[in-house]
Amino acid sequence: MTLKAVKLFFLNIWAIRNILIVLIAILAPINLISDDTKESKCAYGLIVMAVLWLTEALPIPVTALMPVILFPLLGVVPGKTICTFFLNDTSMLFIGGLIVAVAVEEVGLHSRIAMGIVSILGSNPNMLMLGLMLPTWFLSMWISNTAATSMMIPIIVAVMDQVREAEKLQGNTIDGKDNLAYATEQYELQKKNMETNSGANGVPVSVDDIQINEGDIDHKRAEELKRFGKGLALSVAYGANAGGIATLTGTPPNLILQGQADKIYDKYEKGADSGITFANWMGFAFPLSVLILILCWLWLQIFFLRSLCCKKSDATRREAIQKAIQLERKKLGRWTFGEIIVLICFISLALLWIFRWIPGFGGWANLFQVDVKGGPYARDSTAAMLIAIALFVLPRKLPNIFCWNKEDDKKPYYTPILTWETAVHKVPWGIIILLGGGFALAEASKISGLSKLVGCKLTVFSYMDLWVMNLVICLIVAAATEITSNSATATLLMPIMAELAISLGQHPLYLMISTAVACSFAFMLPVATPPNAIVFSTGFIRIPDMASAGLAMNVIAILGLTLAINTWGIPIFGLDVIPSIFNITGANGTCP
Repeated sequence: MTLKAVKLFFLNIWAIRNILIVLIAILAPINLISDDTKESKCAYGLIVMAVLWLTEALPIPVTALMPVILFPLLGVVPGKTICTFFLNDTSMLFIGGLIVAVAVEEVGLHSRIAMGIVSILGSNPNMLMLGLMLPTWFLSMWISNTAATSMMIPIIVAVMDQVREAEKLQGNTIDGKDNLAYATEQYELQKKNMETNSGANGVPVSVDDIQINEGDIDHKRAEELKRFGKGLALSVAYGANAGGIATLTGTPPNLILQGQADKIYDKYEKGADSGITFANWMGFAFPLSVLILILCWLWLQIFFLRSLCCKKSDATRREAIQKAIQLERKKLGRWTFGEIIVLICFISLALLWIFRWIPGFGGWANLFQVDVKGGPYARDSTAAMLIAIALFVLPRKLPNIFCWNKEDDKKPYYTPILTWETAVHKVPWGIIILLGGGFALAEASKISGLSKLVGCKLTVFSYMDLWVMNLVICLIVAAATEITSNSATATLLMPIMAELAISLGQHPLYLMISTAVACSFAFMLPVATPPNAIVFSTGFIRIPDMASAGLAMNVIAILGLTLAINTWGIPIFGLDVIPSIFNITGANGTCP
């Protein structure tokens, strides 16, 4: 074969690589089916899905549909049963949250919030970085972190363009002086010193040896400006990653945790749930998110800004930054009727979620029906759907009807904030399928006994202190999620972590919560999360910069998580008291 023919052969193979990966994923572990046990058959299905999720040979939501095919055909779970897990309370909560997020984006409320915070915090490099991080962090709690990050990129680009333009116009000033003036001043200082001191071996140094190296100064300013841009870009990505963990709807792994934890509790006692609510999750994760945000900010200052974090920016740079911010803010115009309505709905939903039901105190849900175990009928999904449906009714503009009709010749009109066409187009429905597929996979793992089997095998690490084991698991998960979908990682690990904890005689939520949060700690690579990919696409930062800064940030975040779960996480979720429904008699008591 000629070299050209070999090259063409491999190009053809590459063109059909996804088909080949699907075939390999299906055929490679086929021997597991020959072992006629439900555990091995479920393991086959899990391996097939894991390979397809890791390689993304099929779209991730499409892979999530495979339990509907695999587990009924393999005799693990009936098809009628497996289909019921694709839409449940957690899914409805997420759909409601996504619809509200679409409304926030649709009227531009997120941009107004962001520009308001950025303009308040000032134009010094470190405060500007914080000004970009805060709105991205806050908005990522409620809307897609992809949308929150995308919204901030034009601000970064505008700031950097204005700073570069100002540097050119002002002759690249240093400490308020242009390059030539700065270099001349340094020359005069050196000349004065040389006239009063001798060089090596007592030979006087001639002042003629001193040269004004303007190129070095230009290079210094250029490198400083590059680091400034890198720091601003990563501050947005880190803010988005930190913000997502703060609320239950902020990122899919949090909802996967809640849904699978509820299923595990229900398995051991019909009707029981994990007790994870929007309120107690925020009580645990919000302080952790604030801690990580602050640590991110400090680390980025040390890594990129260096001396800039300790001194004020020169007047030229401050003016350029302020001009960029003012121009971006001016584009928003005045507050609109729709923005005000959505803001009211947004605040109302947050309050309804927080005060629905606080364990030990109750909430507004107690005003309605309560079940025999004392739990309210109204769930977080109830509040989410109430506000989501209202957004299809409330007007986007003041209706041109009755007494509001100022122009009699115009036909009366009314425009809702959202239309179904908008929701269909902007809501990421694939995430809903992914959640459902995760719940189906977790249920199959529990019914077949696979998750218990794997959990028992992992008890070989029981010689470690529990917090050390948890730390090691979180570090591994954070490394894995750099190259895999955080949702897929959480889906695969939740049932295993639950059974591992139960086998060790520990509270199942201890390892589950830590693992779910660690799935969101992806600071190193562009492929890890959409925010990372978005800021990388700006060209301000390279992969080595992102990896070197992100490696330390991963470790810092995991240490913060370890602190949180072992301190305030214990009383919030009652992790020091193992629920009686798990009937644990001691470590390894549930393993054969």
